[in-house]
Amino acid sequence: MIEALIFSLIVGAAVGLSAGYLGSIMVLEKMALVGDALSHVALPGLALGILFGFNPLVGGFVFLFVSAVLIWHLGRVTKLSFETLVGATFTLALAIGILLFGDNLDALEEALFGDITQVGLTEAVAAVLISVAVISLTKLIHRKIVLGLISEELAISKGISIARTNLLYLLLVSLTVAIGIQITGTLLVGFLVVTPAAAAKTISTNLSRYFKLSSIFGVISAISGILLSSYFNVVPGPLVVISGIILFVVAIIIKWRLKVNS
Repeated sequence: MIEALIFSLIVGAAVGLSAGYLGSIMVLEKMALVGDALSHVALPGLALGILFGFNPLVGGFVFLFVSAVLIWHLGRVTKLSFETLVGATFTLALAIGILLFGDNLDALEEALFGDITQVGLTEAVAAVLISVAVISLTKLIHRKIVLGLISEELAISKGISIARTNLLYLLLVSLTVAIGIQITGTLLVGFLVVTPAAAAKTISTNLSRYFKLSSIFGVISAISGILLSSYFNVVPGPLVVISGIILFVVAIIIKWRLKVNS
């Protein structure tokens, strides 16, 4: 159990770091609900993995990957917002996933809320490697995304493909969500892409501080939630969320105090 906890903490720290960093950009782009909704798309893939005896996380990532590409393509064709397309996709995926799980309620609960007892060395190493790759690639496109936020016309004039940048960003979010599912489950993993960034944005005075705090808050939320879940012997997802919400509330209080004293 202690070994599983250590591996879970490694996965949690890796996921929290990358999710917080990616989430900081998502909040800036006003796409916070996209990260939350996208996480539900993995549910049918997890169910198929359990039904046919292969790694459920592989199935979850395949569904996330295909959905990200589909949403990106539909966005270009229909000109509908990401929020609209992801909203439609995630409700369909959630319905299909629940139907596929059927009477297997234990597996469904694990998929929805996570299970740290299933995390081993392989998952820990994979999470660290994927998180390093995700953060590195995000840093490469970071300036392009920010420039696109300021002015799409200016970004295009500098030879930046907004569509390709958005696709790569969606795929990176999908990767992060996929590795985070084992800790917080599909129902709550989207929280790690939203709330730490929201807390950081509340008390940040510049972009550099904002990106760093988002990552730090992501790590704190994940690790504290996992430790609490181990102590109380409950599923980790809800406690990761509660830990993050506490950080968010503290950030709001700090902001309020600074306003009062200024």
